[in-house]
Amino acid sequence: MSRQREPIDLLLAKGKKHLTKEEIKERKLYELDTEKIKNNIVAPEYLSETQKEEFDKISHKLSKIGIMTELDCDCLARYIISKRLYLKYTSLLTKEINKGNLEKIEKYTAIQDKMFKQCRSSANDLGLTITSRCRLIVPKVPDEPKVNKFDKFKVVNG
Repeated sequence: MSRQREPIDLLLAKGKKHLTKEEIKERKLYELDTEKIKNNIVAPEYLSETQKEEFDKISHKLSKIGIMTELDCDCLARYIISKRLYLKYTSLLTKEINKGNLEKIEKYTAIQDKMFKQCRSSANDLGLTITSRCRLIVPKVPDEPKVNKFDKFKVVNG
C-alpha cells in the first residue's frame, strides 16, 4: 500500500523530493486551498450552549494554527459530545464504585470505554493529541543566507 500523498508545500519544505516547476504548478492546482474555507467556522445547532462555548474556544485555537476549516465543524462537535459523555460515565462509575454495585460498575465501565475510544479518535483526527499534532507540523524552510553586496568584489583563488 502506498503512503498518503503529502501537500506540495510540505514536500518543498522537506527538500527531499526534486520536482520540476511544471509538476509543482500542477500539484498546487489540484490541492485543496484551506485558506478559502477557514472563515465560516460555526458551532452546529445541535450542541448545547456550554458545548458551543467549548467549540468556539477549541475551534479558535485550531484555526489559529491553521488546522481547522469549516469542514471540520462536525468532527469537533463529535469530539465535544463524546468527551462530555465520557466525563458523565466516569462520574457515574465513580459513584457506583463507592457504593460497591458490581453490576452497574461493569455496565458503566463498558460504556465509559466506548466513550473514551470515540473521544480519542476524534481528538486524533483534529490534532488535539500530542502525537497527532507532531504529524501535522510542517517543517520550516531554512532561510537563505543573506547576500553581501561586497561579495562580487571578492577574488577567487584557484
